[in-house]
Amino acid sequence: MSENLLIQITEEGADAERLATLTGHLRNELLRLDVEDVTVPRGAEAPSGARVVDPATVGALLVGLGHAAAGLQSVISAINAWLARGQRTGRRVRLELNGRVLDLSQASVADQKRLIKLYIDDYNASRAQP
Repeated sequence: MSENLLIQITEEGADAERLATLTGHLRNELLRLDVEDVTVPRGAEAPSGARVVDPATVGALLVGLGHAAAGLQSVISAINAWLARGQRTGRRVRLELNGRVLDLSQASVADQKRLIKLYIDDYNASRAQP
């Protein structure tokens, strides 16, 4: 069974159009990785010409990790690098996988590394259990 990682992007002061642009850039980066797919969750795209957007789904991506345990590590590394490039923009990325949440923001590099390691270790431990 393939697992899906839900990604939610926010940026201080960003409107829906800006979040859609950021989401598109991150999606393109993630598609270069060894993942099954990177999609926009159902309900996240407004119909053409619509002026109402669901704020809960703008900036959301769903990454099909496949069966490779290394997939999660590579996705999180790519997200962390993307986040670092937007360092002064107030970006925040929330990841959710199997009920486990990781929130990456403008924390120090050391804190982010520690949180990422704990998250991946917890994920790997849960996969090892029958």
